[in-house]
Amino acid sequence: MKYDILIAGVGGQGVVLASRMLALAAMKAGYHVSTAETIGMSQREGSVSSHIRIGEDVSGSLIPAGQADLLLGLEPAETVRNIPFLKKAGKAIVNTHAVPPASKPPGSPEYDPEALLSFLKASCPGLLCLDFTELAEEAGTYKAANVAMLGAAAGAGTLPFSEEALQAVLEAEIPEKYRAVNRKAFEIARDRISGL
Repeated sequence: MKYDILIAGVGGQGVVLASRMLALAAMKAGYHVSTAETIGMSQREGSVSSHIRIGEDVSGSLIPAGQADLLLGLEPAETVRNIPFLKKAGKAIVNTHAVPPASKPPGSPEYDPEALLSFLKASCPGLLCLDFTELAEEAGTYKAANVAMLGAAAGAGTLPFSEEALQAVLEAEIPEKYRAVNRKAFEIARDRISGL
């Protein structure tokens, strides 16, 4: 078995935490796991991506182009930037909440989240899009959008391990004072995706 997950977003969205939760859940389920992060200017909302490679048949920590089974895009532009990693039959779950770049180089095009989402819908037939930041706010804090997306991945049945394994890791790894809000964000997103 081999299963590759790529998480893409910008600094401050919790890409690395989400990848850690997935990796730990996969290990808890008995799988071999390899991870790697590519971090841009994360202090300034730069690109951040994390590769989680699950299974014995994995060579190397970075997912080759066209090989990701699942792409979790925490931000539309970063999802577009990383779409070449997704395999043809792969699944993509995207947070529609846009995070415009902190700075815009002269002559660069305007940031247009609607155009980005239209491109993604045309490129990925099985695309699941929701405003996970808004769902996390329903739970109590927008900062739980990354965990909401993990709930969506579980609800969509796109993970190679059980939801229980992932929830056990969330309970163990998230500090107690943040557990309830993260649990709620996970459940809201899981239920919303299951209903689509």
